[in-house]
Amino acid sequence: MDTLKTYSGGRNLLADRVILVTGAGQGIGRAAALAYAEHGATVILHGRKTGKLEQVYDEIEALGKASAVILPFDYEQATEATVAELTEAIASQLGRLDGILHNAAWTYGPMPLAFHTSEHWQTIMAVNLLVPAMLTRACFPLLNASPDASVIMTGDTHGQAPAAYWGAFAVAKAGVEVLVKIQAGEWEMYPNLRVNALIPGAVDTPQRTKTHPGSNNRLLPKPADLMETYLFLMGPDSVGITGKTFSGQKEQGT
Repeated sequence: MDTLKTYSGGRNLLADRVILVTGAGQGIGRAAALAYAEHGATVILHGRKTGKLEQVYDEIEALGKASAVILPFDYEQATEATVAELTEAIASQLGRLDGILHNAAWTYGPMPLAFHTSEHWQTIMAVNLLVPAMLTRACFPLLNASPDASVIMTGDTHGQAPAAYWGAFAVAKAGVEVLVKIQAGEWEMYPNLRVNALIPGAVDTPQRTKTHPGSNNRLLPKPADLMETYLFLMGPDSVGITGKTFSGQKEQGT
């Protein structure tokens, strides 16, 4: 797994780019949407809860640098038709797409495999793996029309080191890294496209509070502390880097 030691992109790093951020209503998605907007991008805010997206929209507008668009979307209800409609909305409203951060995630929390129902499996696999794959495929024409497009898929440490009680979530996140390698290989003929996985690690987010309620999560890095890696992978300085897995955490002592 690659780790970015230090990175400082210019304030206009993402100027004139349109970037879709899924799960943008809170946590890392919110921080990434703000960081991308602050560096000049038009950000498409994507998530289930319109109220949370509207709050992030207002924060971006307050920056006074770039605009944002809200496109609510429920991964659990996604179909080929609804994914196509979302892609068509991006094309008609914005006319281009230069990047996707697949940040939306879902888990019921740690539980034994014996307690996993088919609904648990279907929901976790859909949100964490299937729908991101569908959305990337549907957005391919828009991404390929960009001179420099980046897709970031969100992995997880449990996908690399599976452990008891992480069940379907660990399976889905392991699948994300496999998907990234396959997609990178199939995009070799498209030098303008790249796709990488990013594992945030332990971060003080609402999801972390849900999965680790007994931990002192306030001592963990904040989402904003990881944004150097998110900016690097989305911006032009990562051109040519594809099929890799990055850690969102800085190396100790750097």
